[in-house]
Amino acid sequence: MQNAALEQFAHQKYLSLESFRKDGTPVATPVWFAEADGVFYIYSLADAGKVKRIRNSPRVRIAPCDIRGKLKGSWVEAEARILDESAAPHAHKLLNQKYGLVKLIGDFFSKLRKRKRVTITINPAESPTRT
Repeated sequence: MQNAALEQFAHQKYLSLESFRKDGTPVATPVWFAEADGVFYIYSLADAGKVKRIRNSPRVRIAPCDIRGKLKGSWVEAEARILDESAAPHAHKLLNQKYGLVKLIGDFFSKLRKRKRVTITINPAESPTRT
Protein backbone atom coordinates (compact mmCIF):
# COMPACT_ATOMS: atom_id res chain seq x y z
CA MET A 1 0.00 0.00 0.00
CA GLN A 2 1.17 3.49 -0.81
CA ASN A 3 0.81 5.57 2.33
CA ALA A 4 -0.38 5.68 5.92
CA ALA A 5 -3.97 6.51 4.92
CA LEU A 6 -4.12 3.24 2.99
CA GLU A 7 -2.24 1.16 5.57
CA GLN A 8 -5.42 1.07 7.67
CA PHE A 9 -6.90 -1.32 5.07
CA ALA A 10 -4.13 -3.92 5.47
CA HIS A 11 -5.46 -7.21 6.86
CA GLN A 12 -9.08 -6.00 6.75
CA LYS A 13 -11.87 -8.10 5.23
CA TYR A 14 -14.38 -5.30 4.56
CA LEU A 15 -14.42 -1.71 3.55
CA SER A 16 -17.29 0.71 3.80
CA LEU A 17 -18.00 2.20 0.39
CA GLU A 18 -19.82 5.50 0.66
CA SER A 19 -21.39 6.61 -2.61
CA PHE A 20 -23.68 9.57 -3.10
CA ARG A 21 -27.26 9.95 -4.30
CA LYS A 22 -28.08 12.67 -6.84
CA ASP A 23 -29.14 14.97 -3.99
CA GLY A 24 -25.76 14.45 -2.25
CA THR A 25 -27.02 12.10 0.47
CA PRO A 26 -24.28 9.58 1.34
CA VAL A 27 -25.05 5.84 1.39
CA ALA A 28 -22.49 3.53 3.00
CA THR A 29 -22.27 -0.17 2.16
CA PRO A 30 -19.83 -2.75 3.58
CA VAL A 31 -18.19 -4.73 0.77
CA TRP A 32 -15.43 -7.25 0.21
CA PHE A 33 -12.36 -5.79 -1.45
CA ALA A 34 -8.93 -6.62 -2.76
CA GLU A 35 -6.07 -4.17 -3.14
CA ALA A 36 -3.13 -4.12 -5.54
CA ASP A 37 -0.69 -1.25 -6.02
CA GLY A 38 -2.89 1.19 -4.14
CA VAL A 39 -6.01 0.41 -6.20
CA PHE A 40 -8.99 -1.30 -4.59
CA TYR A 41 -11.29 -3.74 -6.40
CA ILE A 42 -14.85 -4.69 -5.49
CA TYR A 43 -17.71 -6.38 -7.29
CA SER A 44 -21.46 -6.03 -7.11
CA LEU A 45 -24.69 -6.97 -8.80
CA ALA A 46 -25.02 -4.75 -11.87
CA ASP A 47 -28.38 -3.34 -10.78
CA ALA A 48 -27.34 -2.55 -7.17
CA GLY A 49 -27.88 0.95 -5.83
CA LYS A 50 -24.16 1.57 -5.33
CA VAL A 51 -23.53 0.82 -9.01
CA LYS A 52 -26.24 3.26 -10.08
CA ARG A 53 -24.79 5.93 -7.77
CA ILE A 54 -21.25 5.38 -9.12
CA ARG A 55 -22.54 5.66 -12.68
CA ASN A 56 -24.05 9.00 -11.69
CA SER A 57 -20.94 10.26 -9.85
CA PRO A 58 -17.53 8.58 -9.43
CA ARG A 59 -16.90 10.39 -6.13
CA VAL A 60 -16.83 7.94 -3.20
CA ARG A 61 -15.27 7.57 0.23
CA ILE A 62 -13.87 4.39 1.74
CA ALA A 63 -12.97 3.31 5.27
CA PRO A 64 -12.17 -0.07 6.82
CA CYS A 65 -15.16 -1.61 8.59
CA ASP A 66 -16.60 -4.82 9.97
CA ILE A 67 -19.25 -7.00 8.31
CA ARG A 68 -22.03 -4.75 9.65
CA GLY A 69 -20.39 -1.55 8.42
CA LYS A 70 -19.06 -0.31 11.76
CA LEU A 71 -16.05 1.83 10.90
CA LYS A 72 -12.58 0.75 12.02
CA GLY A 73 -10.67 3.71 10.59
CA SER A 74 -10.83 7.07 8.83
CA TRP A 75 -12.61 7.92 5.61
CA VAL A 76 -10.48 8.31 2.50
CA GLU A 77 -11.75 10.27 -0.50
CA ALA A 78 -11.61 8.25 -3.70
CA GLU A 79 -12.89 7.87 -7.24
CA ALA A 80 -14.71 4.76 -8.41
CA ARG A 81 -14.94 3.42 -11.94
CA ILE A 82 -16.93 0.51 -13.33
CA LEU A 83 -14.62 -1.75 -15.30
CA ASP A 84 -15.42 -3.16 -18.70
CA GLU A 85 -15.73 -6.93 -18.91
CA SER A 86 -12.21 -7.40 -20.30
CA ALA A 87 -10.68 -5.97 -17.10
CA ALA A 88 -12.90 -7.93 -14.69
CA PRO A 89 -10.81 -11.16 -14.58
CA HIS A 90 -7.89 -9.37 -12.89
CA ALA A 91 -10.19 -8.03 -10.17
CA HIS A 92 -11.84 -11.42 -9.61
CA LYS A 93 -8.45 -13.14 -9.45
CA LEU A 94 -7.40 -10.80 -6.62
CA LEU A 95 -10.74 -11.25 -4.82
CA ASN A 96 -10.60 -15.04 -5.24
CA GLN A 97 -7.09 -15.12 -3.74
CA LYS A 98 -8.26 -13.11 -0.74
CA TYR A 99 -11.66 -14.74 -0.05
CA GLY A 100 -11.04 -18.24 -1.42
CA LEU A 101 -13.74 -20.87 -1.33
CA VAL A 102 -16.45 -18.59 0.05
CA LYS A 103 -16.16 -16.29 -2.97
CA LEU A 104 -15.96 -19.19 -5.40
CA ILE A 105 -19.20 -20.63 -3.99
CA GLY A 106 -20.86 -17.21 -4.36
CA ASP A 107 -19.60 -16.99 -7.95
CA PHE A 108 -21.10 -20.40 -8.71
CA PHE A 109 -24.53 -19.42 -7.42
CA SER A 110 -24.43 -16.08 -9.24
CA LYS A 111 -23.72 -17.88 -12.51
CA LEU A 112 -26.40 -20.45 -11.76
CA ARG A 113 -28.97 -17.67 -11.20
CA LYS A 114 -27.62 -15.72 -14.22
CA ARG A 115 -27.06 -12.61 -12.13
CA LYS A 116 -25.15 -9.90 -13.96
CA ARG A 117 -22.26 -8.50 -11.94
CA VAL A 118 -19.81 -5.66 -12.43
CA THR A 119 -16.36 -5.02 -11.04
CA ILE A 120 -15.36 -1.61 -9.78
CA THR A 121 -11.98 0.00 -9.20
CA ILE A 122 -11.51 2.51 -6.44
CA ASN A 123 -8.59 4.93 -6.65
CA PRO A 124 -8.02 6.65 -3.30
CA ALA A 125 -6.93 10.26 -2.92
CA GLU A 126 -3.77 10.94 -0.95
CA SER A 127 -5.08 11.98 2.48
CA PRO A 128 -7.83 10.66 4.81
CA THR A 129 -10.80 12.71 5.99
CA ARG A 130 -12.34 12.67 9.43
CA THR A 131 -16.05 12.37 10.20
